[in-house]
Order: sequence, then structure tokens, then C-alpha cells
Amino acid sequence: MSKYNALWEYVQNNGNPTMKLSFDEIHDIIGIDIDHSFLNFKKELTQYGYQVGKISLKEKTVIFNKIV
Repeated sequence: MSKYNALWEYVQNNGNPTMKLSFDEIHDIIGIDIDHSFLNFKKELTQYGYQVGKISLKEKTVIFNKIV
């Protein structure tokens, strides 16, 4: 179980084919900041039927895409 499980469940339960969340929104959802470890843990997301489409450090956003 990773520290990002609550985020993966949030994305899955939302059900949108594409979702863009800011780092602040992610912090509000799971109570922790996005850090370098996110790059390792994001692979777990595929178990929930999504993948990380793009991480923008400039905009501080993450785009999640449903795997079809």
C-alpha cells in the first residue's frame, strides 16, 4: 500500500476519461505534497484503469487519462 492509494481511488471513483488536478488539489485529497517519489508510485495507477498523461512542473498539474 502506497501513500498515493487515496489519490488513485479518487481518480478511479471520479470516472472521467481525463482529469487534470493541481498539486494543491492533490494535497487536499491525500494530505501530502507531490514529490519525486510520485514518479515511482504513479505506475500503481494502472491497476485502477488510469495512467498519468502529463506532469507539468511549471503549471504544477497532473493529467490522468483513463486506459481504454
